Amino acid sequence: MTPEGYARLAAELKRLKNEERPAVIKAIATAREHGDLSENAEYHAARERQSFIEGRVMELEDKLSRAEVIDVKSLSGSKIMFGAEVRLVDEETEEELVYRIVGPEEADIQNGLLSISSPLAKALIGKEAGDHVEVSTPRGMRYFEILAVRYG
Repeated sequence: MTPEGYARLAAELKRLKNEERPAVIKAIATAREHGDLSENAEYHAARERQSFIEGRVMELEDKLSRAEVIDVKSLSGSKIMFGAEVRLVDEETEEELVYRIVGPEEADIQNGLLSISSPLAKALIGKEAGDHVEVSTPRGMRYFEILAVRYG
């Protein structure tokens, strides 16, 4: 995991524990004051939200405790590996794409963060600028040329 990904998950955990958890506890207490819990939609919604928050807290604590943080600024080389920023061109559409290869927990393809476990990242690992890769996707085979690889 990158330091940025770790920090983002840690911030979410802090928000859940310090803001969301107390707010939902207060909502449950308020809903209880309204009487019959069996037909109290506010109470059931608050309990469902509490369940989601507690599950997410447990998930985040587990991920953060097992995370191996890799500072990509200390990495270098010409071959693609975790943390690399890769500039590609789709050989069919000529569209240029830029992705940073990150851990699965921090992947966000819309923001250029590609999970290392994705088919594209798996095809890219070990390659370097000038190489061509083919990737099987749900839309069929796609072909890319690697234009540049950089770290940091």
